[in-house]
Amino acid sequence: MSDTGKDGTSETPNPFMPAPDDLQHWTSVMGRAQQMMLDYAMGQANEGKAGAAAMFDPAGWLNNPATQAWAEQSAKMWEQGVAFWTSLATLTPGFTPDAPAEVPKDKRFADPEWTENPAFALIRQTYGLLSDQLLATTRQMSGLDENARKKMEFAAKGMADAFSPSNLALTNPEVIKRAVETRGESLLKGLKHMLTDLSRGQLSHVDPDAFEVGVNIATTPGKVIHETDLYQLIHYAPTTKDVFTVPLLIFPPWINRFYILDLNPAKSFVRWAVEQGLSVFMVSWKSADASMKDVVWDDYIAAQVDAIDTVRDLLGVPAVHTIGYCVAGTTLAATLAMLSARQEADRVKSVTFFTAQIDFEFAGDLKMFVDDSYLGLLEQLSAPGFLDGRYMAATFNSLRGRDLIWNYVVSNYLLGNDYPPFDLLYWNGDTTNLPAKWHRQYLVDLYRDNRMVIPNSLSVCGTPLDLKKIKTPAYIQAGREDHIAPLASVWRLMDHLSGRKTFLLAGSGHIAGVVNPPAAGKYQYWVGDSDAATLDDYVASAHETKGSWWPHWIDWIATQDSAKTAVKGSRIPGKGAKKAIEDAPGRYVKQR
Repeated sequence: MSDTGKDGTSETPNPFMPAPDDLQHWTSVMGRAQQMMLDYAMGQANEGKAGAAAMFDPAGWLNNPATQAWAEQSAKMWEQGVAFWTSLATLTPGFTPDAPAEVPKDKRFADPEWTENPAFALIRQTYGLLSDQLLATTRQMSGLDENARKKMEFAAKGMADAFSPSNLALTNPEVIKRAVETRGESLLKGLKHMLTDLSRGQLSHVDPDAFEVGVNIATTPGKVIHETDLYQLIHYAPTTKDVFTVPLLIFPPWINRFYILDLNPAKSFVRWAVEQGLSVFMVSWKSADASMKDVVWDDYIAAQVDAIDTVRDLLGVPAVHTIGYCVAGTTLAATLAMLSARQEADRVKSVTFFTAQIDFEFAGDLKMFVDDSYLGLLEQLSAPGFLDGRYMAATFNSLRGRDLIWNYVVSNYLLGNDYPPFDLLYWNGDTTNLPAKWHRQYLVDLYRDNRMVIPNSLSVCGTPLDLKKIKTPAYIQAGREDHIAPLASVWRLMDHLSGRKTFLLAGSGHIAGVVNPPAAGKYQYWVGDSDAATLDDYVASAHETKGSWWPHWIDWIATQDSAKTAVKGSRIPGKGAKKAIEDAPGRYVKQR
């Protein structure tokens, strides 16, 4: 609404200033905000949540010589920044800074005010100058080995993202305008979101109450037909008259909930696989607690073998198809190596790897989290015998801090937006605790020391591992934009396995590259010469196909064994020797 001035002309309200009539409402908002923070502080005091931050005391890392050198260089950078600001003091009113040539698109600065308003344009331009200089300074530092340089660059990028003016209410024009429009209610709502997250100890990407496992997520019908102290085994109900004789057993990551492959009917790989005529079984790992403090790799290998044998015995079949997703694929490769060494590899008809790694030379940014200081911190955080999954979630979020942290800080806390009802983000925040001893073993033996690819360097269940002994037909899927299991790292499976291998490159990344149902019509995949000597040769030979790669995979499964069996008896969950314990998705996936 416009106001009329003394001369009768129309005056447009300032979108960055509250109207005088709204001041009383703003006073009410501030009062409610103070009460909200007081209630939160009292609640924290009553729960005794004190001292947790002590583990993150920066005193230790500030004494690091590399950090001190970085600080010195950063100080010089800020001196130059101050000089830049000082030089602007003589500028005339109405000055508009020149727009940098070919500014790359950045959704943080999508609001027109960042370019059209001189003040915000100046803030953005200065931030760009300082952040670019921060990164350049880090890259130019001398006396650092390559590993230390990567860590410094990673930290510098994180700092640059954190210092973005879009992350502060007073320097983000969109936040200011929203606050004025809502008379402060958006800031109050954002404060509520923030205090709720602080109480949970976790940044929320969606409303935690928007989904309920087994109700509107993870809903494919089935029964839990077997369980141990480490996992439950789900048998999904068939939807076809006949099914492939060889069943499918899926091992999801033990660091996440299995239902990434069963989000909703439209996205569910499980439901789709059932519709293709597969007898589908899923392992649901138990979230660790203090009783699992002594669980190690051998226990997960033994669990995979137990699941394989349980399905074989139940259906009376000699072998199963298997899928290993991410770290479960790493463990599955170790299982196959052990079975091969014992002359028992024929229990597995085929293996499919979803974005899995066995050679960690090119494992990407996650390798930065396996130095002595990080392992020492993990030891402190894992004192109860398990690592709270929220720490792992924070680590993964930090790999894409701009998208998975600061984007939501702005949306949830500063703008006070409603949470999106996005099942994938709900899954991403549904954390799983990890057994402390096994998690450390995994980081040290595999990520840091890369021992899995050294023949007989590691043993499981008393059997030395040699990946070259694996001759099981393998389907290897990688994501072109995967930052968790980089393409070059996944390709290494082609170098270490000895059987027939089919490699497929999917569009997108670690999750969307896998969870891409045909009906969505999204992304694409590439298939090339699986006998290519190098990844570059493979990419050069590959041809692109639009849409989902799932149909390509099911065709590959059919070429392994196309025999079909009528659906009756043990092919129906709970009707064979293994009676139903409970309905899918089971108890374990709901335990925190």
